[in-house]
Amino acid sequence: MTIDSLENGEPKASEIRATGPAGEALAAAPVMRGPLDLAVAHWPLLALAACAFMLGVAHAFETFGKLAPCLMCLKQREVYWVTGTVAAVAVVLSRTAWADKVRRPLILLLGVGFLYGAGLAAYHAGAEWKWWPGPAACAAGGAASTDDLIAMLKGAKVAAPSCEKAVWVFLGLSMAGWNALISLGLAVASVFAALRKPKAV
Repeated sequence: MTIDSLENGEPKASEIRATGPAGEALAAAPVMRGPLDLAVAHWPLLALAACAFMLGVAHAFETFGKLAPCLMCLKQREVYWVTGTVAAVAVVLSRTAWADKVRRPLILLLGVGFLYGAGLAAYHAGAEWKWWPGPAACAAGGAASTDDLIAMLKGAKVAAPSCEKAVWVFLGLSMAGWNALISLGLAVASVFAALRKPKAV
């Protein structure tokens, strides 16, 4: 601040400068971002982690819980495989020169994938609640576990799981019901991340 500006009583902002080590440290400090901004900036990676987690839970129920997946359960897994692949592509491209151009379209595509998964899971949950019939192929049979297939090869009669019967329920919701809620939440988060511009560091 100069003497002239003090005499006039009107200090100019351009003349007020922080000097010394404290001022230099302030100028060099990065812009702080909150958890929400960090989530938006790294949403493709978080979406990939969510897909991997959901697939891991599904396979854990099958392997350790001995709950064989029905046809619609496998269809819901396929959605996570496809959406996870899109998320992986988005993560890779975020490190390239095309990052700014492909970020929003790919994250919106993630939202579409999660929304489709939510609809598929809701349809499955509705069939379990007998609100509507499930697919004919699913009601007639479905997918069996590896142990069931081995038993069938040995001549044993194994009843394949039906899509219209919930084999696991927690807080009133089956696996399909929880998947519908989680997928819907991921879809909403994807749209939010696509529309919100991440803050630069």
